This record gives sequence, structure tokens and C-alpha cells, in this order.
Amino acid sequence: MEIERINDTTIKFYITYRDIEKRGFNKEEIWYNREKGEELFFDMMNEVSDQDQFEMNGPLWVQVHALDRGLEVIVTRGQVNDGKVNLEIPMEDDLETDSEGNLADMLERGYSDTKGSNEKREKSLTVVLKLDDLEDFIQLSKSFDFEVDTSLFHYQDDYYFSVTAGEEYSEAQQDNIISQALEFGNETDISIHLLQEYGKVVAENNAIAIFKENF
Repeated sequence: MEIERINDTTIKFYITYRDIEKRGFNKEEIWYNREKGEELFFDMMNEVSDQDQFEMNGPLWVQVHALDRGLEVIVTRGQVNDGKVNLEIPMEDDLETDSEGNLADMLERGYSDTKGSNEKREKSLTVVLKLDDLEDFIQLSKSFDFEVDTSLFHYQDDYYFSVTAGEEYSEAQQDNIISQALEFGNETDISIHLLQEYGKVVAENNAIAIFKENF
């Protein structure tokens, strides 16, 4: 699970569906079961509290964004002064307030909004995959024919690559693109932002085309 401190009272974290399942929760179950949804939330918050010393005392304002491969959760802790609750909500572009409410309700809404695989997504889909060996990426470049952005990174002795399927692809096409990439790489909790900031860029935007031409 990735954790990012926004300010003194707000924290953001991202958890993949694979990580959710490792914690003993069923993906379908957390969409519809309020008790399980809240149990997962407090399980995540306990980890956040342990790692980042984010205290949960006081009222909490929660946003949950259901992404294609996981959940992004933003939590703001309210300050109580003279019986009044003060919430300093960040107004950054990446902290939109379009999904406020109960965790289980937000998860269920996110689930229903992502159905319909033949429709086009309103935004591109980016995933990051970890390579067991660089040879796997060479093999991927020989069989991958989609025109999508791909970048290759080296980070902490491992190779990672990102695949971005643009808005021009339908949901079914995007899923097919990612499925083919998954044949050569493994899902990871490492984000594209972390790789861009701390990793070494081996090839950017057209990595597969570069490897296809040179190997």
C-alpha cells in the first residue's frame, strides 16, 4: 500500500485489489457488504497510523476513488474547536470531491460506474508492471502490436515498465492491452510517479518500439 502525506490533517493512500485480497477481503464482498467495507477501511487506517503516525481521533472526512486496479483513499481529520468541526480540505486538482460519503456506499457506486466494457473510458488507463528479467521485455516487444505509450524504468535493482492505453481505446480494448502486458510482467504496488521521481528511465514513451527495433 502506497501512503502519501498531503498535509498535517490529510493523507492519501492507494491499495491494489490484489493487496486487498491478500488482507483476506473479497473484491465483490467489499462492494456490497457495508460491514466488510468498513472493516477494510479501518484495517488500512491502522496501517497508515502505524507507518505515518496519522492519528484518527476526531471526525474523519473520507473520499474513495475506485480505480481500474485498486482504490485511492483520501482521509482528512477534522479539528474540533468549541464544539465546531473545522475541516481543511485540500483544493488541489488531484483531490476532487466527487465521492464523499460512507465507504461502503462509495465502493458500491464505484463498482456500478465501471461496468459496461464496450464503452470508452473517459480517461487513459496506465498500469505499472515488474519484470522478472529484462529478456521478458524483449519478448514482449516482439509480440506487442498496440500503439500505446510504454516506458521502461530501473529501480532498486529491478526493471519496471508502464503501459498507457489512451482514451481512443474502448474498455474492452484497454483490458486486452493490459492482459497482454501481464503475460510478461507482474502486478506491483510501485506507482508510475515513484518511478518517474526516483527510478532511472531506460526508455520513455516508446520503449516497446525501441526494443522491437534494436533486439
